[in-house]
Formats: sequence, structure tokens, C-alpha cells
Amino acid sequence: MRLRVYTLLLVLFLCMGTFGVHAQTFPKIIKKPKQVQTVDSPANNPLLRDIRLFDPQKYLQNVVRETDSLLYKDYVNLKKRLSIVSEDTLSLIWAPTNQLVQVSEKILIDSIWVTAYEYFSSWDSQKINIYDFNPKDFKDTVYVKLYDNFFGTDWNLPLDQTLITSEFGFRRYRWHHGTDLRLRVGDPVYSAFDGIVRMRSYDRNGYGYFVVVRHKNGLETLYGHLSRILVDVGQEVKAGDVLGLGGSTGRSTGPHLHFEVRYQGLSINPTELFDFNVGKLKSDVYMITSSSFEHVVKAQEAVYHRVRSGENLSVIARRYGVRVSTITRLNGISTNSVLRVGQRLRIR
Repeated sequence: MRLRVYTLLLVLFLCMGTFGVHAQTFPKIIKKPKQVQTVDSPANNPLLRDIRLFDPQKYLQNVVRETDSLLYKDYVNLKKRLSIVSEDTLSLIWAPTNQLVQVSEKILIDSIWVTAYEYFSSWDSQKINIYDFNPKDFKDTVYVKLYDNFFGTDWNLPLDQTLITSEFGFRRYRWHHGTDLRLRVGDPVYSAFDGIVRMRSYDRNGYGYFVVVRHKNGLETLYGHLSRILVDVGQEVKAGDVLGLGGSTGRSTGPHLHFEVRYQGLSINPTELFDFNVGKLKSDVYMITSSSFEHVVKAQEAVYHRVRSGENLSVIARRYGVRVSTITRLNGISTNSVLRVGQRLRIR
């Protein structure tokens, strides 16, 4: 009996000893005093930092990543094809980059390289009218914001002096799609609005040396008969930037600027936007309706010509401003066909 009591006491003693050992193994939590950064610490004073520790490549990568996350947080799809009237014609928020990639078909918008064809509904640096736009189907009313000083956009006359020498309209059996303004050879020609140069080319039988500028509001302006072009395709320009020098190249009877305003490839009378007599813009917003293209619908109607004595295909083609191949195709004849006096030919 006494042995059992001793044994029980020994077991109890050993358990208490074991518990005491485990109790002493818990680590003590010691709070270190918080370091107070002074004004002269490297974290607060940029002058005390070691510039050798700065990684510019990593910094730029972080900036790009943060910018991209802001652009794509709302699932913005820049590659979505735009419809005819879905381009924003009222907002003039333009990428303040003033630089473009060397590949002329790409532009820098909001720090992301995208092709101009993806950003705009159409983009081509070889043809003037690249839009599949039928004016007969246009029933909308589109308000185009021409400029907005709040967003840093402006406008400018295409020339220092804007004296009209030939109006927009029907002229010599064909339609004159622009307004001719008098100039002297070598006079500077300015961009009317902010934009990107879409074309610079030469048309021997028409515009001569010419430039087409694509504007953010959906309009395009064309500057023809230049003696010299000073901009490149894909170059971002501001209103008032010099595009080239005035001249009389191409099909021209004397020095002048052929100035056009187009929407979706179709011409609009420039005098509906500009008052060239006083050198002002009529309004900061221009309204486009179906009536804006009544002249285009009329010009697209079939035109016929009756052959007169002494005329041949080349003479008739020059008279209407079309190609000989167009006349032969529309009438099922060849360039060697003999024309009869009084014969009825379809021109377009």
C-alpha cells in the first residue's frame, strides 16, 4: 500500500516537472522600438539616395503595366472594328504623344502601339476614298466637333490669305469637290485641324502633289497642287502646322490650293465650315445630314455623251475627267473601236 502511494507521488512529480519544462520553452515576444525616419533619411530625401540603385528599365516597365491596367480595366477593345458613324466625332481627346513609330501604319495612342486601321474604321495610305459608304443609305445626323480649346485642340486657315478663285460645285462636265484658294508658289499650306497624315502622293492628271490629313473627329482634309510636301505618312500634326508649299502641279491652270473637306470619303463644301471671306470658322460644331451628300448622289447618276465630229475616246475621257478604260468597260468597246458621230456613250 505504501509502495503504491510512493509510486503515485513519483508519477505526479514527474508530470509536473514535464509541464514545467514545456512551459518554459515558449518564446518571449519582444517588441522592437519603431524607427522614426527623420527628414534627412534617404527614404524622405531624394538627394541622399544612391542613384546607382535606380533601375530605369524596371521603372518604365512598372509605368507601362500600371497604364495598361487602367486602360483595360473596363475591357476596352481597341481592335473592334468601328461602324460608319460609331467613331466619336464630339470628343477631341487626342494622344499627347507628338511622336509615332517608324512604321507609318501604326500610331501611339495612350501609350499603347496600335495600328491605325484598328483604331480608325479604315486606314489606307494609297487611296483617297477608302470608305465603303453609300450616301443613299445615310439617314443619320452626326454632330462633328471641329475644335475644343478645353482639350487643347484648335483650328487654322489653310492659307494666310484665303481668296476664293473657284467654288465647290459642278464645273466643266464634272464635279469640283473642293474650293480653290489663290496663292503664290512657295506659300506655306497649313493643316486646318489636329490630325494624322494619312496620304502624301502625286496625281499627274489631277491633284498633283497632295496631302490627306485624317482628323480625330472623323473628317479628312485634302490639300492639292502643292509644289513640295513637308510631312510624312503617319506624322501627327497640329492645326497650323505646315504641310507643304503651294504650287501648280498636276491638272492646274495656275498657282492655287485645291482644298477639300471629306467625311467617310465623300466631299463636303468647305464653305459650310469656313468663311474664307473674313477668315473665320463658322462654328465649333458642324452638323452632317443626308443633305450634305446630295451632290454626291447626283454625281453618281449615269452620265451619257453623244459623240461629235472629231472626237475620240481620249478627248471624251479628258472632258469628263474619267479614264478611257472606264468608257470602254461601260460600253463594251475597245480602244480600237471606231466612234460614230451621234453615238451615245455612257461615261459613268
